[in-house]
Amino acid sequence: MEYEPVTHTTADRRLGRLPSGAEVGVTVHRYVGGDGPTVHVQAAQHGIELNGAAALRRLHGRLVSGTVAGTVVVVPVANPLAFDHRSYLTPAAYDALNPNLNRVWPGDDGGSLQERLAARLWELVREADAVVDLHTGTADTLEHVRFRPEAPESRALAEAFGSEYLLADRANAMEDGGGKLRAAAVRADIPAVTAELANSRTVAHSAADAGADGVWNVLRELDVLPDSPVSTPSPAVLEDDAASPRAASSGLFELRPDVSVGDRVDAGDELGAVFCPSSFERLQTVTVGSSGVLYSLAREAVVVAGERLAGVATPVEG
Repeated sequence: MEYEPVTHTTADRRLGRLPSGAEVGVTVHRYVGGDGPTVHVQAAQHGIELNGAAALRRLHGRLVSGTVAGTVVVVPVANPLAFDHRSYLTPAAYDALNPNLNRVWPGDDGGSLQERLAARLWELVREADAVVDLHTGTADTLEHVRFRPEAPESRALAEAFGSEYLLADRANAMEDGGGKLRAAAVRADIPAVTAELANSRTVAHSAADAGADGVWNVLRELDVLPDSPVSTPSPAVLEDDAASPRAASSGLFELRPDVSVGDRVDAGDELGAVFCPSSFERLQTVTVGSSGVLYSLAREAVVVAGERLAGVATPVEG
């Protein structure tokens, strides 16, 4: 590897056009050094997930004064439509068919607006040797890094990120994850990971710092940076293959107060109940269908029938 001082440039990349004629675009940062790999890093596919963008601002401060081998391409706000509307999804007025950007990769030049935006971003992704996609969950989501189990290079990047938990996608769920960025990248032979930081809707300094540290460590793992990755404790590896408890009826879900993400649960354990807020009737006692670790929870939430109330993952031994 040839490490050279960083040359930093920014460019506005046009993604599409709105009915008024206004353009939809993103800012793309490039940090270029000596010869080496290209790494694509992005955040804010979902508009309320702010800590990824905050992490990339911190990363910027480190990269511009350093030396690298290769190129780091950074898109801080991948979905400006959702971000500007302070919405998890792209508003249906723009694309009712495909409101979730992270379900349409690698996009379609002739598809719906969102598919076209993804296709323009994919032109950046397909030039990369590795991809890091920053997301954030709610306060009741376990911080973790997701990877595709069929891609050992992706697992190595996930381990380097430094999270306490790794979450492997379902082993036979390629169709399930077909429109997600990490799945599309792996199908294109590009190692990719998705980091789920903490606290959507608000900037949490600890989460933003953890995101910047994680990407920095991935860049070290890829030899883009001259130092070795910071040694981190061996993460717990979970597989997202357990059945998720879901609401059998619409109503108000009340979680048991002593239940938290990271807890180990056994099949049959009670998580809480769904009540009718008008009649006070208990509509459902919510139990766990499979043993595992709780990695996400709905807490004191209005729910509709069929909605997931908790995410359960199976620990992977060894």
